[in-house]
Formats: sequence, C-alpha cells, structure tokens
Amino acid sequence: MRALLPATTVLAVVLLAGCASLSIAPPAPVVQVTQQAQVPPPDDTLNATAWFQTSVERDLVFREIYRAAGEKLATALADKGWDALPRDDRDNDPRALPPAIIVDVDETVLDNSPNQVRQIRGGGEFNDADWDRWVQQRDARALPGAREFLERAAAQGVTVFYISNRDAGQAAATFDNLRHAGFPIAGTRQFLGKGTVVAGCVARGSDKGCRRRSVGREYRVLMQFGDQVGDFVDIASNTRDGRRAAIAPYLDWVGERWWTLPNPVYGSWEPALFDNDWRQPAAARRAAKEAALDDARK
Repeated sequence: MRALLPATTVLAVVLLAGCASLSIAPPAPVVQVTQQAQVPPPDDTLNATAWFQTSVERDLVFREIYRAAGEKLATALADKGWDALPRDDRDNDPRALPPAIIVDVDETVLDNSPNQVRQIRGGGEFNDADWDRWVQQRDARALPGAREFLERAAAQGVTVFYISNRDAGQAAATFDNLRHAGFPIAGTRQFLGKGTVVAGCVARGSDKGCRRRSVGREYRVLMQFGDQVGDFVDIASNTRDGRRAAIAPYLDWVGERWWTLPNPVYGSWEPALFDNDWRQPAAARRAAKEAALDDARK
C-alpha cells in the first residue's frame, strides 16, 4: 500500500505542474500607426492629373478646339494678310511667304501624363533626369484631335513647326515620338527646342520669341497652338498682372489665330503665384497658392 501525501504537498505539486505545462508568451509589441503612414503626402497635381488622364471632358475640349481650328483653316489660307505672330516676333512682310502653323509639343499635341503619374507615385517633384528618361522612352500619345487637324493642314501645303521647351538635344527622341504618334514631319528643322540658336536674336531663358521669329522669316504663320501664354507671346513679367498684360493686345486673335489647350497640371501660371521662387519649401508654395484663391467674401 502506497503512503498518502499530505494535502498541502499535493496542492503544491499540482500548482508547479501547471506552471511547467503552460507556455506564457511575452506581450505582443504595440504597433502605432502614425498619421504619416496612413495618409500620403499632399501632391498639388493629383486632382489635375486625374482629370487630364481620365476625364471624357478633356477629350471633348481638345476635339472642340482642333475642330474649330480646322473650320478656320481655309479662311487663314486665303487671306494673305492673316498672320498669327505677335508684332515683336515679325520683322518682315509675310504676305508672299508660304504658310505654316506653330504648335507646342507637351500637353498640346503629346500627352505626358504617364510621367506625371510616376512623379506622384514616387512622392517627388519634377526633375530633369526623370523627364529626360520619359522623353527618351518615346511613348507619349497623341492628344485628341491634334493629329487629324495637323494632317489636314499638311495635306494643304502647310508646314507644321513644333516649338517646344524640350531641350534642343532631345530632338531625335521627340521626332521619333511625333512620327510614331502619326504627326506630319517633313524635315529636321521642324522641331525647335530650348537652346536653338537663332541668328540675330538672343533668347531669354525659355522664351520662344526668337524661335517664332526664325519661323516667321521664311513663313506666314497661320495659327499658333499651346497650353501656356508663353507659347504665343513672350511674357515680360511672370506675375498675374504681367501675364494678362502680355496677352491683352491679342485677345481678338483667340479662337482664330491663337488656340489654347487646357493644362491644369503645370505651367508658368503656377510660379506666378509664389514670386517664381521654386527654392521655397512645398508647404510655403502651397500656402501662397491658397492665399491667391478668392472666396468672394468681402
């Protein structure tokens, strides 16, 4: 017969056995989700890029503009006094010259919104290296109505000049992209990028006046197309008032000789709101743009 253990001894053995059999895990670490992890940093171009890339309305506006320009083309060709160059860019009599049309490239005939999407998703801002990689990719698509209009113009003997603030060194990639997208290209002189040297004319920064003048020396310019005021006329002072002053003498030409395409994503209108100083932090630039808004309260 086995001896019985005292009750207190039995209780102690049971408690020790229970402790040995249980695996007590350390407390789980507390994961704190910060506001920064939940919300991406603000990007001023997000809504505008979404509109430019996805909206049917953008396509309709582009088609309206190029279709309306097509309806004016016969009148422009027939009227030998019809010229779309601003007065400062014309230093000869154009009436006996062959016809031409000047178009900007980016967001006027080619759609670069995929590059903007990459910028948004990468959380950065515009930089020359990323932009050049996109240009060299040669994948920008034709914007609605642009190719059809320019093909129609070229078929009537109009030479199309592509005056762009893409760098002059990006000419080969730009020509390839334009050809691939179906735009009329007849010669290597039709692309005039930033840095193009024009005899007897000194350009200021990215102003296009000298390049427009170079076209005007040999052609009567029927129409100009662009998404920026600077695509039509040089701006002496890039302020809100300065931009309006530059365009004021030519308001009667809008919708006849000058055709403006919508671009809410970027442009010289933006730095005009923060003293053209890109060195400011993004938050300071954003605050200046917000301060420029008018809520109509007095």
